[in-house]
Amino acid sequence: MEDAGQIQGLLGPRSVSLGLAAHPCSYLDGREAIDEGYLTLQLSPARYQRLMDFGFRRSGHIVYRPVCQGCQACQPLRVLVEEFKPSKSQRRVLKRNADVVLELGEPSLTPEKLSLYQRYLEFQHPGTRQDAGLETLRDWLYSSCTATLEACYRDRSGRLVGVTILDLCPRALSSVYHFFEPQEAKRSLGVYSVLAEIELCRAKGLPWYYLGFWVKGCPKMEYKSDYAPFELMVGGRWVRGEN
Repeated sequence: MEDAGQIQGLLGPRSVSLGLAAHPCSYLDGREAIDEGYLTLQLSPARYQRLMDFGFRRSGHIVYRPVCQGCQACQPLRVLVEEFKPSKSQRRVLKRNADVVLELGEPSLTPEKLSLYQRYLEFQHPGTRQDAGLETLRDWLYSSCTATLEACYRDRSGRLVGVTILDLCPRALSSVYHFFEPQEAKRSLGVYSVLAEIELCRAKGLPWYYLGFWVKGCPKMEYKSDYAPFELMVGGRWVRGEN
């Protein structure tokens, strides 16, 4: 296990420990989760990538990792970009979205994107749209303590159909969050965005694409192992996995 001093050194002197926060597990029913969290204003891309290699993720200006006693179900996953080849079903998704254009730039929260996110949230999580106001979305998704990009996906008419927030690291892109147009659900834009962003890594010469936590037994997280070959962090080290 790493020395706590290494973590503090990466976070820097201006970071603030949020302690250990217990809450109902978001992934596995009937379990309690415990997160180790820190509030930090600024992280270099290199330091953030090292923190991800210690199992941390970012949400706004908070970096956190699960430290649940007796459970290691949450395992960080990263795709091996150079070796990745789309499966037959993934190639069908690419064909289905041949008309979609990726626009890459600095994150910019606009009314168009807020409206898309609100429709997406109501589609994915009915009844939670009231929590999707401008300030809420800005605080947790459009505020960042590190280098961050926004990938906007538009159809041939120019209509916005999907958005991904990505952190840019020296040797990786890390997917923070993706949302899409519910009326275009048949496109499988979530799958398409991952495939497009893996190719973006390839074009930039980045060996890894980080997809957050893979959680065995949680259907909404198990899909991440469809992007093989990949590595999982197990016991503090990256271990190759195959689907």
